[in-house]
Amino acid sequence: MSPKGRIASVSAALLLGGTSSRMGRDKAQLPLEGVAAATRLATMLGELFEEVLLVGGDPPRDAPGRPVPDPEGPRCALRGLVGALEAATTERVLVVATDLMSLSPPLLLALLVWPEADAVVPRTGAKAHPLCALYRREPVRTLARRRLAAGELALVDLLEGLRVSYLEGPDLRAVDPDGSALFNANTPEEFEQLRERLQNTVH
Repeated sequence: MSPKGRIASVSAALLLGGTSSRMGRDKAQLPLEGVAAATRLATMLGELFEEVLLVGGDPPRDAPGRPVPDPEGPRCALRGLVGALEAATTERVLVVATDLMSLSPPLLLALLVWPEADAVVPRTGAKAHPLCALYRREPVRTLARRRLAAGELALVDLLEGLRVSYLEGPDLRAVDPDGSALFNANTPEEFEQLRERLQNTVH
C-alpha cells in the first residue's frame, strides 16, 4: 500500500479500444447516472491503485489515468492486453474491460489476494472472464505478443498456455453475492438493464 492507502505493487488497466459494434456507439462514453462509463470505472480503479492505465480508444477527458495507445495489430481485446502489459510499471497488472460497468472493489481486491499464478481469473460455471483478471506481466506479455502476431486472438485460448488460478464458486459469490459484477453491457438492451439495476440499487 502507498501512504495514501492505494495499492502501488499492482497496476490497473482499463481497456477502451473495443469496436462497440453491437452497442452502436462508444461504450466508454455511455452515461451512467450522469457520468461516462469509462470515467466511473477509472475513478473506482484510481481509488484502489496508484497506477491506472487507459488503454486504446478515446478516454473521456475527466477519466483519471494515463492514456496508453493500442499497439499495432487487429482491433481486439488481445491487442489491448498487450498494450496494458507493455505500459505497466509493475509486475502484476489488473486488466478490466470498459463493458464491465458494474464491477465492484470487493471482486477486484479478491483477485489480488487469490493464490498467485500467471493469470488470476474469475469463472462462473464454465465461463472464464479474462477481461477482469490479474496478469503477471512478463510471461503473459511474451505469449500474448506471439499470439497477436500470429493472428490467434481469442483471450480464452491465451489462458490455455498460462498457469491460471480461478476465483469461482462460493469464493466468487462471497465477493459478488448477486452475480452482477461481471455483467457485460454489450448491447443497448443490456445497457438499459444495467441502468435500471443501478437505479433500483440506489432507490
